[in-house]
Amino acid sequence: MDTSPPRLSDQQIAELARRIDRPVVLVGMMGVGKSSVGRRVAGLLGWPFVDADDEIERSARMTIPEIFAAYGEDYFRDGERRVITRLLTEGAKQTVIATGGGAFCNAATRELILSRAITVWLDSDVDTLVERTARTDKRPLLRDGNPREILHRLREDRRPHYSLAPIHVISASGPHTQTVHRVLEGISQWL
Repeated sequence: MDTSPPRLSDQQIAELARRIDRPVVLVGMMGVGKSSVGRRVAGLLGWPFVDADDEIERSARMTIPEIFAAYGEDYFRDGERRVITRLLTEGAKQTVIATGGGAFCNAATRELILSRAITVWLDSDVDTLVERTARTDKRPLLRDGNPREILHRLREDRRPHYSLAPIHVISASGPHTQTVHRVLEGISQWL
């Protein structure tokens, strides 16, 4: 039995894009697919896509691992909050934004996202997160220990924060096509 959501037609997606009056922000764990899914959602809506991590690196003129190494996580989170604030207050209303995994755990950042955006929590099981995060060494939080254990702990610690997002979508292993359509359907139902 096919459990995938019904796909919205091109016309329904165009109508959805006209109904949305604020940015769509994707939150969730590292490796869940926020950037990949976000790019595809933005493409279907005909909107720009912004990766908050890319904006942080551009603003700091450093990579995220370099920021963590030089200044620590607290400094990074403060810069992350400032960049997301700028994106939500000065950016285009019709934008899809992918945030870093810990962004939504900061109370000020979370409140801003919830008040100014349509927030979608992309969720995945730990096995999928481990497989996806193993593809890169740019994850500072995974460098000092067993990635599976760290991801499991982070996922459990962050779940209460992520669960405050009004839209919850599961991102399963494999191609992101179904996840993209689940996000669009979730937004449509939420509106």
